[in-house]
Amino acid sequence: MLRLYVDAATKGNPGPSGGGIVIVGENLHEQLHVSLGECSNHEAEFKVFIQALQFVIEKKLNNQTVLIHSDSKIVVQTIEKQHAKNPLFQPYLKSFQQLENRFPLLLVKWLPESQNKGADTLAKQALQKYQ
Repeated sequence: MLRLYVDAATKGNPGPSGGGIVIVGENLHEQLHVSLGECSNHEAEFKVFIQALQFVIEKKLNNQTVLIHSDSKIVVQTIEKQHAKNPLFQPYLKSFQQLENRFPLLLVKWLPESQNKGADTLAKQALQKYQ
């Protein structure tokens, strides 16, 4: 099983945003920080979530169960309910649904911010690096 931890940081709302991704698996521990451009905090959370899944697919690590952790309740609830009230989030839900088919089993779990420090630190580093 592969575990992903994702988080985003935004300066201003909307504003420049960065994302952090921690990937943990058997004999694997990878940390990434990515620029997410100008967007709202919620959009940044969706963007880093999608980018983490895309990265796993690009690295051909999607042939196993993946558990992705996010401290964004909006992202996790949107994915769980398979519905986005906010029209801005609908394209992200659609992207997730298309990526989901590339995994044998993809699980999404909310976790408290206090348990997502690694991804949070990377997101803040990305925000500083890409400003």
